[in-house]
Amino acid sequence: MEMITIFYILNSSLLLLHEIESAFEKEWEILKLPIKITGFLILHVPIVLILFYGALEIEKQTQVGLILGILLGISGSIPLIVHKIVLRRKDHFDLPISNIILYSNTVIGTGTAVLSAHLLT
Repeated sequence: MEMITIFYILNSSLLLLHEIESAFEKEWEILKLPIKITGFLILHVPIVLILFYGALEIEKQTQVGLILGILLGISGSIPLIVHKIVLRRKDHFDLPISNIILYSNTVIGTGTAVLSAHLLT
């Protein structure tokens, strides 16, 4: 298994763990989205499908896979930016495990984006 695939899988796993916690925290309320849990879950169907498809493509190091790797890598920083900088809320996403997921996702995501961009060029 290629290093880029390992980074991609780690990044995807951390994003999915964050999304599990997001459902627990009712993130749609935090972000003031006009949906409830059903809409939140439906919104994630294409995201999960793209994550799995990207894993197949990144292992083959196709152009599509590497582009998805860059996008996924950048996405790894979004939860940290949203929950620790933009919409910081007391008692939301501040458990020790939440912080581990958020900060690890930023580091692994950056690595995924850099590796993908390097392989793409």
